[in-house]
Amino acid sequence: MPDMNSGAKAGTIVKVSGPLVVAEGMAGAKMYDVVRVSDKRLIGEIIEMRGDRASIQVYEETVGLGPGEPVYTTGEALSVELGPGLIGSIYDGIQRPLDVIRAGHGDRLPRGVEAPGLDRERKWNFEPVAKVGTVVVPGDILGKVQETKVVEHRVMVPVGLSGKVEWVHKGEARVIDTVAKIKTDDGKIHDVTMLQKWPVRRGRATQAKLSPVEPLITGQRVLDTFFPVAKGGTACIPGPFGSGKTVVQHQLAKWADAEIIVYVGCGERGNEMTDVLMEFPEILDPKSGEPLMKRTVLIANTSDMPVAARESSVYTGITIAEYFRDMGYSVALMADSTSRWAEALREMSGRLEEMPGEEGYPAYLGSRVSEFYERAGRVKCLGSGDREGSLTVVGAVSPPGGDLSEPVTQTTLRVVKVFWALDANLAYSRHFPAINWLTSYSLYLDRIDDTLRRTVGDEFLRLRADAMRILQEESSLNEIVRLVGMDALSVPDRVTMETARSIREDFLHQNAFHETDTYTSLKKQAAMLEVILAFDAALRQGVDKGADLERLLALPVRGRIGRMKYVEESRVDTITDLVEQIRREVDGLVSGGGESVA
Repeated sequence: MPDMNSGAKAGTIVKVSGPLVVAEGMAGAKMYDVVRVSDKRLIGEIIEMRGDRASIQVYEETVGLGPGEPVYTTGEALSVELGPGLIGSIYDGIQRPLDVIRAGHGDRLPRGVEAPGLDRERKWNFEPVAKVGTVVVPGDILGKVQETKVVEHRVMVPVGLSGKVEWVHKGEARVIDTVAKIKTDDGKIHDVTMLQKWPVRRGRATQAKLSPVEPLITGQRVLDTFFPVAKGGTACIPGPFGSGKTVVQHQLAKWADAEIIVYVGCGERGNEMTDVLMEFPEILDPKSGEPLMKRTVLIANTSDMPVAARESSVYTGITIAEYFRDMGYSVALMADSTSRWAEALREMSGRLEEMPGEEGYPAYLGSRVSEFYERAGRVKCLGSGDREGSLTVVGAVSPPGGDLSEPVTQTTLRVVKVFWALDANLAYSRHFPAINWLTSYSLYLDRIDDTLRRTVGDEFLRLRADAMRILQEESSLNEIVRLVGMDALSVPDRVTMETARSIREDFLHQNAFHETDTYTSLKKQAAMLEVILAFDAALRQGVDKGADLERLLALPVRGRIGRMKYVEESRVDTITDLVEQIRREVDGLVSGGGESVA
């Protein structure tokens, strides 16, 4: 954030309307300048200029403000502080560290409180990478700091600075201490610290954007198998209240194979953020064995906080995510939920008396949503090396009444490539995750199939296609069953219905709170699908040879198929043993003279 103490008086308040404050005498100010409002020094941002009048959205409660009070300008845009100390931090929407504020001011966030985003006194062990005499360009790595046991923080040359390294530090240093001196072509020597600032509304520069080709493995079977998202891709999770959006977001934040997680709670209930704060320090990362908080940054802007700060929270989160992407990391950002952000835009637009668009949302809703999601991607990072990074953005959408035709959902769908549609009917029937396999889609399948072939083999792609075909056939057969009952179906169609039920109950259904079922590797997902479809093939062969379908479904192996989701990852190979057991039991029933079903 800009230095708020350096502001000079620029104007006077003439109007206060909720989070909107109008001040006159602001002729020297610019759009998106950060200001301090009144002697309470409330943080605000200019969002409209008309002559010398500035409309300011205030990120704190404006109760008690009135005309005649002063407005102080900083002349700087809303920015975030970037450097060692981000990982494991809990910020509000404008990067104030909530744990620091709580220690100094108690459980309630006081108005006008100031706290730097990064600790100025903590010392970090800086290990230099660049050597004296080396010519560096923006994005080159000057040195490294072991921020946590799992995250190596790479201190980069700031954007706009290039030249020859004159001096580089080694050893302990604070984020505000000089760690390198760079001499530019004009002969000036610039001091470089580990602390950088970046305006939140401007995307960080890259050399090039690359096509996303590697899947982001989440451990959630319905997502990884049928509707995967690529690293550097975009996805949205729309659904009505109670359908499980937040739990899906939590699962992605816990288990996605991204190296850095940025979780933005944008206008959601405080107890949901509490769940994150309580769970993440307790859950161990399966790769490193360290708590998940050791690779996570949390932005907490709950529904009881000022509405204007919801907009800044998503920009704060994605700017921090871009910073780690530029180090060469795979980063995943979870925004829960962008509907609350859009509602904040609508409220501010109404107070500005702008011409409303559909359902009262501002006409620029589409461009704002697009700008946000366009900051995702797999990129070639700035610098002289071939470093690559990726930023995957997953946004939850909370349409009123579950109406997916409302503007925020439709605007989001025009931008993202993956659609995970949560279904209230599935949620009410206790099928979780309640993602509808008939209406969801992923446009990354063709791009990531080569990677899936190398990791789990060609057979996985065939199994995936066969399973989806069976689920679609079940949807058609359900219409007949509702009209005339299951007995009207032919035996092959009844086999299809049984296999589809097994796919739904034994594969797609996943318990987020079961220690084993909460995460499933790609290898285990492939093995589970192989067993279910092997049972389907055995059923069809058995009934063709005259076996009774009901007796086939009562075979002991059927119970083991239902329990294979609880097999631990270390014993995945035992799942494929079921294929041979299926053949033995079906052959035994057929050779024993199973009765035919007409």
